[in-house]
Amino acid sequence: MNRWMKWGLAALLLSLIATSIVRTLAEREAKQLTLKTQTAQPTTTVVELAATDVTKATTQSLSLGLPISGALKAVNSAMIKAKVAGELQGLTVREGDPVKARQIIARVDATEYQARVQQAQEQADAAKAQIDIAQRQFDNNRALVNQGFISSTALDASASTLAGAQATHKAALRGVDVARKSLDDTVLRSPINGWVAQRLAQPGERVAIEARVIEVVDLSRLELEITLSAAESISVKVGQSATLQVDGATQTVTARVARISPSTQAGSRSVLAYLSLDTKTASSAGLRQGLFAQGTLGTGQLSGLSVPLSAVRTDKPAPYVQIVEKDQVVHREVTLGARGQANAEPMVIVKGLEEDSVVIRSEVGPLRAGTAVRFTQPSPTTPAGR
Repeated sequence: MNRWMKWGLAALLLSLIATSIVRTLAEREAKQLTLKTQTAQPTTTVVELAATDVTKATTQSLSLGLPISGALKAVNSAMIKAKVAGELQGLTVREGDPVKARQIIARVDATEYQARVQQAQEQADAAKAQIDIAQRQFDNNRALVNQGFISSTALDASASTLAGAQATHKAALRGVDVARKSLDDTVLRSPINGWVAQRLAQPGERVAIEARVIEVVDLSRLELEITLSAAESISVKVGQSATLQVDGATQTVTARVARISPSTQAGSRSVLAYLSLDTKTASSAGLRQGLFAQGTLGTGQLSGLSVPLSAVRTDKPAPYVQIVEKDQVVHREVTLGARGQANAEPMVIVKGLEEDSVVIRSEVGPLRAGTAVRFTQPSPTTPAGR
């Protein structure tokens, strides 16, 4: 291979390399130009909303209320306790069994108390015999005094003896009454109609005085005890109604304020109030003592421009709502006022919105301001020109 052929091959190789570099640079420039063109073109995102995704900001009357909670309790309940000590007998009722007023629940072994009644009666009989002896002595002494055989001093002494015997007899009779009362107390009776809530003793067990045996509750009348602060208690009045949701119940229960404590609780300075539940609703719902209930107590009415409380967003320094204006999402800051309910939905009175503003509900979630929107069907809440 001569010298000129070597130089020719080298020149050809350099030409190929240069052509490849130029082609690569051209392709890269074309890609960058395409990317710039795509970036320069704005991406338009349209959010579709259903008619149920929005609501109107309207002036309406709200029911003001206080959130309340507590446990249900029976208005009438009784703890049946042993009034005398002894062996418990005849206890057959168990939790859930119905009982009636004056029904015999159980007995305490009465052998000892029957003996005490007999003993007290015999002591009364002995005292009565002493009265008879003292009476005869007094009558004899009085006859002797009238005949002048003895002095009046002996008659006075016999009168005192007779009076003492009579007093002793009266005391013995009271002892019989006490013994009979103890004998009657061996029978345990229910003081109210109701159901057995607890059985705290067993047959054959020896119980002491004041030992708890059976708890009976009357479910025909239930109430809710709530705790109010000093400020809240001012707005609560007897007769105000509340709507409650009880754990496990499928329907709401209505209640009314029946009583308010006239004094505050020591330490907390709180005030207790008692709400009486509607009897028919409570019975049909199968409510029980001890179930937890919560709800809202209505304390008044207030009118104003309001929106659903859940529609107010707080992920910015100031609260705002998302509204639809000219088919776009607009974030509008609002000033919050009083809270209440309308058609069982929590509402809040706001300032900073116009009447009939189309407010996006919370279920839609956060949307960026300026996002285009359209409705999947004509919205009944969209005012003309918006």
